[in-house]
Amino acid sequence: MTVQQPKTQQGNGAKAALRAGMALAVFLAILLTIYWLQPDNFLLYVKAFHVIAVIAWMAGMLYLPRLFIYHSEAEAGSQQSETFKIMERRLLKIIMNPAMMITWTLGLYLAWQSFQFQGGWLHSKIALVVLLTVVHVIFSRAVRSFAADGPRRSARYWRLMNEAPTLLMIMIVILVIVKPF
Repeated sequence: MTVQQPKTQQGNGAKAALRAGMALAVFLAILLTIYWLQPDNFLLYVKAFHVIAVIAWMAGMLYLPRLFIYHSEAEAGSQQSETFKIMERRLLKIIMNPAMMITWTLGLYLAWQSFQFQGGWLHSKIALVVLLTVVHVIFSRAVRSFAADGPRRSARYWRLMNEAPTLLMIMIVILVIVKPF
């Protein structure tokens, strides 16, 4: 079932997607410029940008379920609910989605370039990042459901879901730093 959004919301969504696409294009241009100007340090820059993208993605992954908690307690159709819809959509489209794409792209490049996709810790890390991506998809579907004033999960559910990115992040960081196997 598709819910028609007002024209202003459709226009804002298109503008947000355009801005996110432009940001990704600028980011790619920066990477190519660094490769051209600093080929010996390129891998270090890729690592730095990967960490920056992970931080941005995780910030969104930790904040979005908190918005869901407040949104689930707001009455559907209220001014407060409408404000949460805008905040959730912008967080997802402008910050989280581009950061996730950059994280994956640079992470796979690093896994290939630095480790040739070898190492049990690396395989485990990639599996955990896949799970984190699944959580991202669940959050994306919730944004759409809230936007359509569809069925809502309880605030308690979102409090529990708020812990999933944290636990996955802890395990990923331990694997990257310790490389236990």
